[in-house]
This record gives sequence, C-alpha cells and structure tokens, in this order.
Amino acid sequence: MITDIDDSPHGESRAGGELVIVGTGYRALGDLSQQARSYLRAADKVFYLIGEPLLTQHIIKCNPSAESLFPFYAKGKPRVASYREMVDRILCEVRQGSLVCVAFYGHPGVFVNPSHEAVRQAREEGFRARMLPAPSAEDWLFADLGIDPARAGCQSFEATDFLLHARIFDPASVLILWQVGVIGAQDWPAGYDHRPNTRVLTEVLTRTYDADHEVIIYEASSYEVCEPRIERVPLAKLTAVELSAISTLVVPPAVRRPADRQMAQRLGFV
Repeated sequence: MITDIDDSPHGESRAGGELVIVGTGYRALGDLSQQARSYLRAADKVFYLIGEPLLTQHIIKCNPSAESLFPFYAKGKPRVASYREMVDRILCEVRQGSLVCVAFYGHPGVFVNPSHEAVRQAREEGFRARMLPAPSAEDWLFADLGIDPARAGCQSFEATDFLLHARIFDPASVLILWQVGVIGAQDWPAGYDHRPNTRVLTEVLTRTYDADHEVIIYEASSYEVCEPRIERVPLAKLTAVELSAISTLVVPPAVRRPADRQMAQRLGFV
C-alpha cells in the first residue's frame, strides 16, 4: 500500500478499504503523473473510464486487475443511473478492504460526477479517500492561447448551464464556455445539429458583445504530434462554424474596466 496519504480530515478512517481517484490528464500518457502511476500499480483493484486506447492499454499494463466502467453506459439509459452504478461498483471493492484506484480522463474532478460521489460516499462510510489532480483541457487552453487568468480574470461555465441559469458574467474578463457544440443535448446523439442552440447562445452574447467581436473556438489536442484547434471568428459567424462535444468557446474581454480610485487609495496604491 502507498503510505504517503495524509490522515483523512473527515473523521477516523476505517481499517482496510481505501479509495484513490486519479486523473490521466488531457494529453495521452504525457500528462499522467508519477504519483498516479504509483497508485495504479499498487492498487488491489483498478477501475477506469477512459476513451483513449493508448491510455487504456497503459493502465491495463500497470495493473491487470483494471476494469472499465464504460459498460455501465447504455443507449437510452439516464446518465444519473449509470453514475450511481459506477459508484456502487467502486465502493463494493472498497468495502471488501481493497486499495482501489479509479482513473478518469483529464482532471478527475472536472466534469466528472462519479469521482466526487465515490469520494463523498467512501468518506461518509468511514473509509480513507482522496482525489489527485491532473492537467485538464482548461490547463492546456491557458497554455495554447497564452491566456493568464490573473490579468483580467476568468469566468468558466458549461454552455448549457450558462444559458439555462442566465449566469451573470463580466465582459471585462475572459469568458470560457465548455461543450458549446452540444448545447441542450441530452446524450450527445450522433449527427447532433448544434446550429439552433448555438444561435440562441449568439443572441444572448450579442446583448453584451458586438456582433463582430472576435471569439475563439478551441479544442485541446490529446496527442503531442497534433496541433490544438484554434479558430478565430466574429461572434455573429459562430453558427456557421463546425462544432463538436469537445469544442470550447473563448470570448476575450470586450472592455477594460478602470481601477476604482477610492479603493486604490484605501489599498495604498495612490
């Protein structure tokens, strides 16, 4: 068993079972940390939910006990039901006293429901559980586009949630909208036509930004040999651009917000 796990802050840990959630990062193999590899090798039981063949092969090579969670998905089956069954399967092994390592693609805590739920339930039942971070698409976005969120701030929303809940945002900061190519889609069906709902998004954004404001379509690359997709278009042309489930919309700041002079004085800048 790996021994560098700190005592859980959630009460006394039950002897035996232990859960570690790891991320494989966004770029195949290259983002997988040494710590994550160590847990994958040391675990009594490994589960994974990854669609990348090279990563899948590597995980199976690291630990022959590796079992895919993908079979819990089924056509027409609610994703919530699939997630619940995944968590039940994971915790079944933890309850038997095993060190269980679960690998998720990208960052295991970003756009991943069963990772958070498995950790929550394991801790609730008295087992030691932790999640290790990994590079996500957002980390690659900052690097590939040269965006420093410290300069003007950064706002990040899932695109459907952004529209559905009328999220408040600041046009003086960078706006990032995830899964912009599948707005309103329930299970991302093949052949999904993004244009009707992308048109709705465009209408909402043009209430704040000019129609000719340049936006960026970004898709991180999973492989070292492939370049990321970085396509700049006027906001009004968004519906004419090809989008997919991995497309992200980046809206640069439209205005520069001046410093509050009174606050600057209070903070000692002037």
